[in-house]
Amino acid sequence: MERQFDEELKTLKEKLLEMAGRAEESIAIAIKGLKDRKEELAQEVLKKEENINLIEIEIDELCMRLLALRQPMASDLRFITSAMKIGSELERIGDQAVNIAERTLELLKYPLLKPLIDIPRMATLAQNMVRDSINAFVNRDEKLARNICERDDEVDNLNDQVFRELLTYMIQDPTTVARAVDLILVGRHLERIADHATNISEDVIYLVKGKTIKHHIEERGCQLETEPPTEKS
Repeated sequence: MERQFDEELKTLKEKLLEMAGRAEESIAIAIKGLKDRKEELAQEVLKKEENINLIEIEIDELCMRLLALRQPMASDLRFITSAMKIGSELERIGDQAVNIAERTLELLKYPLLKPLIDIPRMATLAQNMVRDSINAFVNRDEKLARNICERDDEVDNLNDQVFRELLTYMIQDPTTVARAVDLILVGRHLERIADHATNISEDVIYLVKGKTIKHHIEERGCQLETEPPTEKS
């Protein structure tokens, strides 16, 4: 029975890795479609969305079955509940890639506004954060998870830079507004991908340490432990 449970946990881990790989691939294709101005790449991202959604459903069903039939305790329970949350985060990452592809389809209707420099940099950072967050989960690597949380600021700073630059374009030439807004939205979608990777990393810390760091709990000195208190005699 124990061996079968271990195999089921292994299957769950493999499903998460597959979903993460597909989500990361969608980001890469979406950004390449934007940079190379290729409609077929944007359309490919839209087609891949269903596969990501189906894997999330499989993960949810597997987690619910494990919770109902195995009644896991302690670290196994945290692993399964974290897997459910991470599946949801990966699905949202896939959605953000779709949003980028949709903005690309709109931008292709107009001439190129400007060479893309900071947006591809943001995409690379966000992709690496997604990849590393899943590696941190699989390896229960708290140090890597905390490093990913710190990297989120770099993506935020680039997003602010993109916004300021495009705002200048719009002020100087009102005919650029539609294209600039679409690029601002692309930056926002990449920033959200980094946020989802950060959320996954926070779930890794919860998995490893049994505590949450969401909403800067640690900084306020009121970190929440998940283990039940021991009874005093």
